[in-house]
Amino acid sequence: MPSAPAFPVLASPLARASGPHFLQRHLWLPLLATLAASGVLMGLQGDQWLADQFYRLEGHHWALQNAWVTSHLVHKGGKWASTLAALVAILLCTHAWRSKRAAAWRWPMLYLVLAVGLGTGAVSLLKSLTNMDCPWDLTRYGGLREFVGLFSSRPHDMSRGICFPAGHSSAGFAWVGLYFFALMVRPAWRWRGLAVGLVAGGVFGLAQQLRGAHFASHDLWTLATCWLIALALYGVIQPLQVRALTARRALPQGEAA
Repeated sequence: MPSAPAFPVLASPLARASGPHFLQRHLWLPLLATLAASGVLMGLQGDQWLADQFYRLEGHHWALQNAWVTSHLVHKGGKWASTLAALVAILLCTHAWRSKRAAAWRWPMLYLVLAVGLGTGAVSLLKSLTNMDCPWDLTRYGGLREFVGLFSSRPHDMSRGICFPAGHSSAGFAWVGLYFFALMVRPAWRWRGLAVGLVAGGVFGLAQQLRGAHFASHDLWTLATCWLIALALYGVIQPLQVRALTARRALPQGEAA
């Protein structure tokens, strides 16, 4: 007797993209934590304090700006690793939509591809709209510009800044979408998926801070942007997955295979 097709887990309440408890855990609490941390970093100059420590430890210049580990291994290598992972996800998504045997993975894989693409894309768009400098551009850290806050008026003769939020760490933080991907296929793995995105983005972000390329708040808002994109997309795609799998389960076994 042929075995029944394996479908992703849907019964767990964790997989439902609605309800006050889901929104409290996944929207309101993260948003409040982001605003509180942002208040410390941007409002109370925690950004400058952290950058001061890195700058002092590196001998009052950005000694790691062009170091092999931070510049080549983490910055360039990390970007290529994330790009390769995204290409693999695209190939798996394409296979799922072309193969009936992998039909149960169609919406989860499409979700993951879109979460990574839209997360990094949204950060790039925000960078083009905001107007903040990198630490290495500031006179406090050997640069030529004075610090101008996110909502402060920028002098007309000062060229644009394109450092907020952090672009490179988005290549890691965009993978927090693995948390919601796991909710769609195997909820027990959700924390592992979240850890992948947080560790990758954290390593990328720290390397850039050590190079003088970003303040901590830049990475904080990159993470927040990627998380919000992933959450909103989950709210759109997860009901479509439920509908598709429910329809497939209603078919005779031979037709669903």
